[in-house]
Amino acid sequence: MNKSQFLEPEVTIVVVPRERFSYTRESLESIYENTNYPFKLIYVDGGSPTHIKNYLATQAVEKKFQLIRTDHYLSPNHARNIGLRQVNSKYVVFIDNDVVVTPGWLQPLVDCAEATGATIVSPLICQYLPLHTEVHCAGGESGVKVETGETTRRRIIEKIYKQGRKVADVRPQLQRQQTGLAEFHCMMVRTEIFAQIGLLDEGLLNTKEHVDLCIMVNEAGGTVYLEPESLVTYVPGPPLKWTDLHFYMLRWSDAWELASLKHLRDKWNLSEDEYFQNKYKRLGWRRDMTIVNPLVRKIPLGKLGSRVVGKILRQIDKVLNHYLTSRYAKKYLQGLPNQIPPQQPPTSTMTASSQS
Repeated sequence: MNKSQFLEPEVTIVVVPRERFSYTRESLESIYENTNYPFKLIYVDGGSPTHIKNYLATQAVEKKFQLIRTDHYLSPNHARNIGLRQVNSKYVVFIDNDVVVTPGWLQPLVDCAEATGATIVSPLICQYLPLHTEVHCAGGESGVKVETGETTRRRIIEKIYKQGRKVADVRPQLQRQQTGLAEFHCMMVRTEIFAQIGLLDEGLLNTKEHVDLCIMVNEAGGTVYLEPESLVTYVPGPPLKWTDLHFYMLRWSDAWELASLKHLRDKWNLSEDEYFQNKYKRLGWRRDMTIVNPLVRKIPLGKLGSRVVGKILRQIDKVLNHYLTSRYAKKYLQGLPNQIPPQQPPTSTMTASSQS
């Protein structure tokens, strides 16, 4: 028997909820069907509906992965940290539960890290259906730009490369290269970096977590690489199932986004510039796009009627969103948006050794 069969895998994959639960099966099955490099898997299930909860419990037994469940919803970085605390491998892959991977996707990420010493390695990330055809992120830029003049201004740098381009057009031009940005849809991180920078920042409840991590890694002397030989796709809603709506509304709530932006601003001592002003004006745009607008389009009242109905539905959305967020904050976050969410222990844990 090969000696390597007795060695622990160097990679642990941590799967967390992104914004819905209804793509759980497709995502998980793609990982097991398309990953031939040895790995362990930790699945963090934050409050999924009963049928998903039961599916994951069954899969954890069959595929021998570690399942950690809380009976309440989790912010993304909170979920990632729950999984990260269980990781003892050289590398950790963070991947969302709405991502589909391609055959052989993991090996190139490891090869890149081994060859370059990269702290973070990003695959070429695609978006939407059909799978693996449109680019979402092919690297980018992150950081803080200091502008001096009559007053000193500190501005956030956030830029994504090649978004919206066709994979067939850009992939032949791409090569393994150092870059400035990776996204949490899927990224591999050298686990030892967390001994330097600490766990992921849970003060960022729903936005800019990837920018924050890349800045911290850069300041710690680490590097970020793009490895286009690895290809994955994230599949956002709509359509949303009814069992997704509560989590989606909390995940993209005004309060969580506002708290995240203010935390990012204060953490990096950023100027309250047009970047933040534009973000504040657009609070709730995801819910508007995914929930309100589809409802308005289904009502045949003409342009004027649709505008009136849309305005009413948006007011209802704001009130309902505030109620849901406030109720959750009182129960779990003890004061959102002004406080960083505390660590919540999982209510139940299923543990099994994993083998790819």
